[in-house]
Amino acid sequence: MSVVNRAAVEAVLRQYTDPYLNQDPVSAGCVRGIDIQGDRVSVQLELGYAAGLFKSGWAQLLQMAIEGLDGVTIARVEITSVIAAHKAQAQIPGLANVKNVVAVASGKGGVGKSTTAANLALALAREGAKVGILDADIYGPSQGIMFGIPEGTRPKVKDQKWFIPIESHGVEVMSMAFLTDDNTPMVWRGPMVSGALLQLVTQTAWGDLDYLVIDMPPGTGDIQLTLAQKVPVAGAVIVTTPQDLALLDARKGVEMFRKVNIPVLGVVENMAVHICSNCGHAEHLFGEGGGVKLANQYGVELLASLPLSMIIREQADGGKPTVIAEPDSPIAMVYQELARHVGARIVLQEAATPAMPNITISDD
Repeated sequence: MSVVNRAAVEAVLRQYTDPYLNQDPVSAGCVRGIDIQGDRVSVQLELGYAAGLFKSGWAQLLQMAIEGLDGVTIARVEITSVIAAHKAQAQIPGLANVKNVVAVASGKGGVGKSTTAANLALALAREGAKVGILDADIYGPSQGIMFGIPEGTRPKVKDQKWFIPIESHGVEVMSMAFLTDDNTPMVWRGPMVSGALLQLVTQTAWGDLDYLVIDMPPGTGDIQLTLAQKVPVAGAVIVTTPQDLALLDARKGVEMFRKVNIPVLGVVENMAVHICSNCGHAEHLFGEGGGVKLANQYGVELLASLPLSMIIREQADGGKPTVIAEPDSPIAMVYQELARHVGARIVLQEAATPAMPNITISDD
């Protein structure tokens, strides 16, 4: 029987690519320990993104591969997720305990941005992360409805300064809708809205969160710029439909985030295809391949492509988005894939960010 060594185990691990990091566990720096006791091998891997529904299958696959090594009788692969804080995370009030802020944005309204943000937050929580969602769409807040929070619910106030977010489906939720009457329109000018938004951001007592998802208002105006400049955003997700007009506005969103040095994590394409519930015929009502074109144009990833489905709308309107209402459905699985890709893209962005140089002063 051959003697097993660390190099042989690493060689096996290098043959398998993490589908979210797009690297093998060794190259991605995920290996935290390899223990070899005769014919028994124990491997510890650490992922930097939430992957609760993925870890067991990934561990089993790697375990079987290691057990195929000559000289190995039993292999054990243990995988944990440890989510690091964003490098640029500023210690501003209310966000000191938030590790990563993810902005979900769109160039125009009506493309399913808020539904995507809600399902992304719930999917991240389902993967084992601690998650909050901030409804920054001041003029048209909808997260309270999507999370099934009764109309008229008000957040508690701590020390006459902090709003306590409302928890629903395991996610901390904060919205301007909790502070106003649902039937009262927000007839405010831009500076007033920006001030209200910053107050929500800085005076909400978020818990220890791995991810805070911000449902941004549509467009690329002063509200978006204020948030981008005042809040340490780890990355942005752009939501669009395949329609040419939506793609045109989505491009402006990508450009805006790039100008303020916020990484674009990728694109989500909504309403990509409609499948007839009677005959099963598939039809691209809003065009085809628009999300792929946008992603390719800017060198980012197409994170998810979702169908035009009445069920998605009905479940969100009913206060139980798809990830909660039908967690094992194909659509829910797309949102879970989206959540893992978003988490992994943040890890890759952090790894690609160069460290600040050390500056020294001498008399020479």
